Amino acid sequence: MIHNVAQGVRAFTSNAFLVEGERTVLVDAGANFDVVARLRERVERVDAVVLTHTHPDHVGNVDAVRDAFGVEVWGFDLDRPAVDHAIGDGETVQLGDHSYVALHTPGHKDDHLCFYSEDAGVLFAGDLIFQNGSFGRTDLEEGDRPTLIESIDRVLETVDESLGEMHVGHGPSVVTNPYHDVELASRAARMG
Repeated sequence: MIHNVAQGVRAFTSNAFLVEGERTVLVDAGANFDVVARLRERVERVDAVVLTHTHPDHVGNVDAVRDAFGVEVWGFDLDRPAVDHAIGDGETVQLGDHSYVALHTPGHKDDHLCFYSEDAGVLFAGDLIFQNGSFGRTDLEEGDRPTLIESIDRVLETVDESLGEMHVGHGPSVVTNPYHDVELASRAARMG
């Protein structure tokens, strides 16, 4: 079960996905809303926080979740204050009841990760790819369009048409033919 606990929040935040199961994990913590109250409505425990990247809108609530649930935070770069444990490119992490491979996908931010489970048919795309072929900004510090294109292409080569769900950093999740949205993003990123 995957639920966006930031759904309906009007403040500036990223999505924050609670992945329930054997290992209950929060993928990104969001910012500027009471994430702890929303988590407590659904679960008694959170086992870990896993970050797609460390932009403030994705990590603003990290300390609140850490304090409330006594969890540690996993991300790509240990040099970031929010990150307790590193996840390397190609490493496997358990989210809920499934194993996901971590893909280092810079271009929007140097420490960006996507998480893909072939068994579950799920991709957590962070701010790399969005609905309808939109893609992450490259005008922020550490942003780089050619690198972003390489990262999108890497995701495109990793997933296939059986992809059932793509959960993104902002906006709605894609649950109808998300592979098509990844293909669109690969093309669109080359045009701008």
